[in-house]
Amino acid sequence: MKADFDQAAKNYDTHFTYSEIGKLQRKMVYANLQNKLKNLNKLLEINCGTGEDAIWLAKQGFEVTATDISEEMIAVAQTKSSGENPNFKVLDINKILEESEKFDTIFSNFGGLNCLTKSELELFLNSAKEVLSDNGKICLVIMPKNTLWEPLYFLLKLDFQNAFRRKKEVVYANVEGEKVATYYYNPKDIVHLCQINFEIVDAKPIGFFIPPSYLEPFFKNKKSVLYSLYVLENKIKNWSFLSKFADHYIITLQKK
Repeated sequence: MKADFDQAAKNYDTHFTYSEIGKLQRKMVYANLQNKLKNLNKLLEINCGTGEDAIWLAKQGFEVTATDISEEMIAVAQTKSSGENPNFKVLDINKILEESEKFDTIFSNFGGLNCLTKSELELFLNSAKEVLSDNGKICLVIMPKNTLWEPLYFLLKLDFQNAFRRKKEVVYANVEGEKVATYYYNPKDIVHLCQINFEIVDAKPIGFFIPPSYLEPFFKNKKSVLYSLYVLENKIKNWSFLSKFADHYIITLQKK
């Protein structure tokens, strides 16, 4: 996995972070986080990629430790930041217990956890409890199984083989020419895996109307259409039942 995302680091910001779709989806995530992270201080980000979220969180006043398994992703992130906050470091998600300090919040954005098998995800959620302070929270942005955008996109292309690929146990996504094993989880799957240690606060859709990033070429010159979809997204942003039908969803869990 490390090599896969090392390969993607160079072009990740161009292809997603600074894309019109990427900026709108990230804007929805940030609006949700601002309501969830009040009165919290220390935050651990996993799968931080090129550091865009970590830098934003640091600017909001959080003390951020941002980690990624990819040395190249961390290298790009460090070029964006000056000073000690965020503290960027290379760390395998499966080794978060190596973190000796406690955090108020653990955050992962845009499907980083979709690279974990069910057993690995369960291990992560169990480990997360140990590095969280009392009443700590986890905020995770995950790709669900039932998104409506993907079947529509592939059916219009008459690509029936991929139209319902998220229903499969594993999908091999193309990341800069590398095949990366990807697993999809609906909100209830996450709740089931962590119900002993966590209780769900809520789950909200991210990208029910805003399209997936791979449609950026189509929408790049249709900003008025994209903005209209963003307006619609804001109208349904609190409709939890749409979470499993969006491109992503953000689920917030609180330590028991």
